[in-house]
Amino acid sequence: MKEDVNSARVIGVMSGSSLDGIDLALCHFAKDGKQWSFTIEKAVTVPYDGAMHERLLHATGTSGLELARLHRDIGIAIGNACHDLLPGTTADLIASHGHTIFHQPGEGLTVQVGDGARIAALAGLPTVCDFRSMDVALGGQGAPLVPFGERMLFPDHKAFVNLGGIANIAIHHGKQTTGYDVCPCNQALDLLAGEAGMAYDANGALARTGEVNMELLGKLNALDFYKQEPPRSLGREWFDEQLKPLIVSDLPLKNRLRTVIEHIALLIAQELDKAKVESALFTGGGAHNRFLIERIAALGKARPELPSAELIDYKEAVIFAFLGLMRIRGEVNTLASVTGASRDNIGGAVHLPN
Repeated sequence: MKEDVNSARVIGVMSGSSLDGIDLALCHFAKDGKQWSFTIEKAVTVPYDGAMHERLLHATGTSGLELARLHRDIGIAIGNACHDLLPGTTADLIASHGHTIFHQPGEGLTVQVGDGARIAALAGLPTVCDFRSMDVALGGQGAPLVPFGERMLFPDHKAFVNLGGIANIAIHHGKQTTGYDVCPCNQALDLLAGEAGMAYDANGALARTGEVNMELLGKLNALDFYKQEPPRSLGREWFDEQLKPLIVSDLPLKNRLRTVIEHIALLIAQELDKAKVESALFTGGGAHNRFLIERIAALGKARPELPSAELIDYKEAVIFAFLGLMRIRGEVNTLASVTGASRDNIGGAVHLPN
């Protein structure tokens, strides 16, 4: 595709730490003057089967060879999913976030599996992947990347909260944007729901029946990560080492779920109050959790805004599609004010299908 194109159809691909599957959104982007607009033409989630879910869940402790195999196999899964999305339509580009296995920006590394060459070969389209490595190489966190897309595609909103596997926030003040990870979200809630044989606690129904355990809440709120000033970001390793041991205990499950809901809601409400915003656009799977949204609204002053269910579920896939388009255009798609890198930068590696 031409680098100066002002209209493009891009498949955005996201696999998040909640491990529910591969989100794909086929988006049409158009530029009118300086403003970009988008429409979602198709959006699907391809669930991971049990074996792949387990491989991803335990990937941080696997061998180098197994990690290489996982990189290959996730690439194949994404490539096939993109190929299956295309009949009856066309696309110019694929932009795949991949699946984060290691994220330790303090050591200058971040690893997302999902081989871009495999994706390009199987889907027959140019593919952008590995969005975070350049920013980390420039001294940044490599995350969050979504605030750039929010600024460009949602100019009428000033505050955003994504309730995915990890909860993160972005605040836009004029041309200045800040964003950072707040705390684990669905990583913790879905882990606990699994104890009851559920993929997730729908609408927080089980959590709603529990009581807050103040001792556990105090331990969660006291974790050192929450004392760090932005920029800051979380990886699965931190969750497994720091938070998971606190919530896997002999306390009644409904009370642990209730306490984790309170923990997440309190931290998000506090961050929004610090930013002095009247409202925030909430997306990500956790935005479907009515009880969590109720608690955030009750504990803070900002009003949660909920868009369409499609945008709740696929906003990150849409934004990575846009980041991929910016990469092909050779334009900045990563903000140093968010990540702490030495400068704004252009993230993403490009694979051509030959």
